[in-house]
Amino acid sequence: MESEAVSVTDEREQRIKSVMSVVPQLTDGQLLWLEDAIRVFSNPCTCTVHSSDLLDDVAARGFGDALQIHHSFSAEPLSKDRFEYLLLKVLPLSHHTVSSAPRGNPGHDITIDGCKVSLKTQANREIRSDVIWISKFMELGKGRWTDNPGDLVGLRALFLAHLKQYARILSLRCLTRAPQWRYELVEIPKSLVKMAIHGELEMKLESRQYPKPGYCYVRNKKGEELYQLYFDGGTERKLQIKNLKKHHCTLHAAWEFVTHPV
Repeated sequence: MESEAVSVTDEREQRIKSVMSVVPQLTDGQLLWLEDAIRVFSNPCTCTVHSSDLLDDVAARGFGDALQIHHSFSAEPLSKDRFEYLLLKVLPLSHHTVSSAPRGNPGHDITIDGCKVSLKTQANREIRSDVIWISKFMELGKGRWTDNPGDLVGLRALFLAHLKQYARILSLRCLTRAPQWRYELVEIPKSLVKMAIHGELEMKLESRQYPKPGYCYVRNKKGEELYQLYFDGGTERKLQIKNLKKHHCTLHAAWEFVTHPV
């Protein structure tokens, strides 16, 4: 065990020497970017792993490091494509096998240990910690959609068919922005969103939009509302999930760190 510890220490020292040997060769511009990255790391990132079968402490810290690096170059929350890229990089640290879906795939985004996963992000400025909103869960361009309330049955069927293409739904949420960044990784139970099959449908016939927007109100057996599907009748014809209570979901991990203004 002692020899292994020495080996790890030697390897770390060698990596540091290798990095330092490159620094004198950097241009002034490259040094500027390197200084920005180092400045970000001067503020620690608080990382908390909750009930997660995906992230252990090592992978979660790696994800937090990447979030800090991102915000040394950007004042905008992490986008979905970067979220996917980070999972591809850090999940192998937790001994998971990960691969990306083909570009433009309408179903899952990545595969983790053979399980297909859909990825979402939320970063609206009015975000609430206790309520999840997915502004574009899927596109509804091919379904029949007019001003007939019966059309919502077919649109909901498209949603339920879409769910069959993956087994898990992960959402990366940016809760607060600079200078105090807070992120969390939440899993939305697929069993919860499948409950929409029993939801109450309502088309907003008074709307001036065409096709008419509509809702699917999903409630539990006690009649308590769990969330809403919103069929957006705008030009994008997209489906949203609104007002989903976070306490029905699984919190995998959370990160918090400070960045200084540029």
